Amino acid sequence: MNEGLIPRRYAKALYEVAVERNQAERLYQLMTCLEQQFEASPALEATLANPFVSESDKTALLRTAAGAVNADTAYNDFLKLLAQNRRLDFAPGICRAYTLLYRQARDIYRVHVVSAAPLSQDQETRLKKFIESHLKGASMEYSSAVDPQLIGGFVVNVDNERLDASVRQQLQQMRQHLIQ
Repeated sequence: MNEGLIPRRYAKALYEVAVERNQAERLYQLMTCLEQQFEASPALEATLANPFVSESDKTALLRTAAGAVNADTAYNDFLKLLAQNRRLDFAPGICRAYTLLYRQARDIYRVHVVSAAPLSQDQETRLKKFIESHLKGASMEYSSAVDPQLIGGFVVNVDNERLDASVRQQLQQMRQHLIQ
């Protein structure tokens, strides 16, 4: 069976249950935290895939990694269902599918800006306003980083779109033109 299909189906069902219980936003927070944990620690996915780790340990690990509490009934019921169906190893894919589904339903874009040097508060504010004007009323989750290898300028990633206004990119383009 397609590994992308199973996570999407679970994520869709989870989203519907979370909306019914008015827990969709809280579940999104938990899934976002869990997604960050998967990115930060690849061993977490390996542990979920390990057949020698018990289902209860995997469930406890997923609760802790997400920062879930007893009041997070939709998340806890979701983990119980995954454990019963022996699908806990699909948690990373379901997590990514849920956050994507939530952002699509709420018209939220992930915006990540990488600049060659730290941006001043004024520059960052202007850049955010510029990006918001192009999102046509949608909201954004903004993050930024500094990469001196850009030499100058910045790179803006809005979900799967990329605007590269860096000096490094311009030098690479000039190099390609000279080679041709």
